[in-house]
Amino acid sequence: MATASGKYKRTNTNGMQHQPLDVAIVGGGLVGSLLALHLGKKGHEVNLYEYREDIRTAELVIGRSINLALSARGRRALAEVGLEEALLEHGIPMSGRMLHDVHGNRKIVPYDANTNQCIYSVGRKHLNEVLLNAAEKFPNIHLHFNHKLVNANLDEGNLSMVDPQTKEVKSAKADLIVGCDGAYSAVRKEIVKRPRYDFSQTYIEHGYLELCIPPKADGEFAMPHNYLHIWPRGQFMMIALPNQDRTWTVTLFMPFTQFHSITDQERLLEFFRQYFPDAIELIGRERLIKDFFKTKPQSLVMIKCQPYHVGSKALIIGDAAHAMVPFYGQGMNAGFEDCSVLTELFNKYGADLTRILPEFSEQRWEDAHAICDLAMYNYIEMRDLVTKRSYLLRKKLDELLFWLLPNTWVPLYNSVSFSHMRYSKCIANRAWQDKILTRVLYGASFASIAAIGALGYRHVTVGHLDRLSSAILSTFQLLKPKASV
Repeated sequence: MATASGKYKRTNTNGMQHQPLDVAIVGGGLVGSLLALHLGKKGHEVNLYEYREDIRTAELVIGRSINLALSARGRRALAEVGLEEALLEHGIPMSGRMLHDVHGNRKIVPYDANTNQCIYSVGRKHLNEVLLNAAEKFPNIHLHFNHKLVNANLDEGNLSMVDPQTKEVKSAKADLIVGCDGAYSAVRKEIVKRPRYDFSQTYIEHGYLELCIPPKADGEFAMPHNYLHIWPRGQFMMIALPNQDRTWTVTLFMPFTQFHSITDQERLLEFFRQYFPDAIELIGRERLIKDFFKTKPQSLVMIKCQPYHVGSKALIIGDAAHAMVPFYGQGMNAGFEDCSVLTELFNKYGADLTRILPEFSEQRWEDAHAICDLAMYNYIEMRDLVTKRSYLLRKKLDELLFWLLPNTWVPLYNSVSFSHMRYSKCIANRAWQDKILTRVLYGASFASIAAIGALGYRHVTVGHLDRLSSAILSTFQLLKPKASV
């Protein structure tokens, strides 16, 4: 609702009037531009500051972006600003994983065999452009590019920025500063300076490098396109996600020591012949050599911190608050969910930042830490466990129980990717399932031994009991999770 002066007045859930806030969002990437829409839609005056040039007119930087997988949490946040359907039309549905072994054989592992739910492969640049275009339509959302934050007084809401090209210094003041500026957040650097602030940064020993599979000669996809393709190789792996132009974004994840051991094209081709022989033809020999040596492998970092706010003036969300490795496809989705959670708190408390910001930190940090841990676990699953008999058996059992008890037994992947269950609850739910299976298996073993003793103890030897116990123990080991989350 606009007043005579052109300012907005909004009504909170209790019917109380409040003046709009002046909000400064630092970071014009995916989370920052979506948050601008969420807050702009509520009538707040939003200034979005991005240190890079406008991505809509910039060329895509090769080797610095991992393809995005849009799932339930991200979809809800987009739906709240009316953009879900537009992005789903652009996205490519992926209903499961397609595993490639070293002989070129392929095997499909559905994400959800019961309901055929899927995630969507979306282009980072396209998604960012859609969000910025939508934000630009709001008269109370203002986009500022080439604004790099160099200093901030978070207690007073003051910002100092510089144009990286002209070196011109600019200043701004806001009622609320929100850092959406990624894993190396300038806003978070200001927060970390404060006493007793919890912060951890962990680089894993694995890096990533992007390659590309072009379309076939007829312009079609080179592989079945409704799957996330994985080449699991134990300590490393390669994945491929489909793009709208019929290409595939291929990402090779492996230890830096292994990257550094590949120093020339002969060693590269030997490595691919041994581990990814089918990919050589898909990528093309010359293109593989060119793309591999064109850029250096990039680092992967996990960041945990708390709290996410400073008083009633500043907040960090998205990767600035909880950067994670990309193996659960939840980095963007978790950041988008931050926007939904924050919007819910604005709906609950109006513009009372003294209540909104502390509650956001308290509600969100445990879930953020949980998905960071789950993302690390899923790397082990994707590169190694998906090929194990134990993993496939447990997945089949989870699918059966989910089909029988859909409201009680929700598999871990389903709860993370296809529900809005809190991430911390997803882990607790999995732990409960493991506990139930353990009890059932141990109970079955004792019941079997007791039954044999009651029905035919005279003819049962110690050897029979040993073999039965071994069989039961083997079954238990197959169903027992091989990696903790």
